[in-house]
Amino acid sequence: MTAARSIHVGVIEDHPLYRYALTRVLTEAPDIRLGAVADSVARFAVQDQPAGSVVVLDLKLRGVQDAAAVLEVGQMGHKVLVVSAHAEQPEVLGAMQAGAKGFLSKDVDGDELLRAIRTIADDNAYVSPTLAGMIIQDSEDRHAGPKIVLSEREKQVLRLVAAGERDVDVAEILNISVRTVRSYLDRIRDKTGERRRAGFVRVAIREGLLR
Repeated sequence: MTAARSIHVGVIEDHPLYRYALTRVLTEAPDIRLGAVADSVARFAVQDQPAGSVVVLDLKLRGVQDAAAVLEVGQMGHKVLVVSAHAEQPEVLGAMQAGAKGFLSKDVDGDELLRAIRTIADDNAYVSPTLAGMIIQDSEDRHAGPKIVLSEREKQVLRLVAAGERDVDVAEILNISVRTVRSYLDRIRDKTGERRRAGFVRVAIREGLLR
């Protein structure tokens, strides 16, 4: 029999009561191995958390916060799931642009939190349906027009880039050169009119490429 997997998870949350609630949900899940729990990015960084962990991150922290916190935790080699009371469009798109693999508002229940963690642990992106709808609506409002037609390879590149992968990582995953990845990105920009990662996230969600 194959042993059940264990998902390594860390938490960065500065509100004591919510931090307690998070850790309780995580410790009760049989496939979650809870590691470092801290109230700031700096305090999390000095703890021993295995690379590749899913890190549940609040945005409004002491010290490094918002997109800068997402970027710093991602650079440690972790997959960031933002769980924030601040879930308006600028926060969502800023976090995703900085490399977050998922975004939830703090009013989610424990089941959705665990579903998001498991999805991200499998190297997929997760945005709650409410937030995805908000992003899609914004994209439709600003980019009404003919349906975008992307090739299968363009969709693969878009999905990976929107999920936070670097050009070099996309090249390795798809077994193509970095120059070819950038050529596909140029085509995607021409077809979508989007120039930045936040725009790619909106298009990928609208096209059903991020699950």
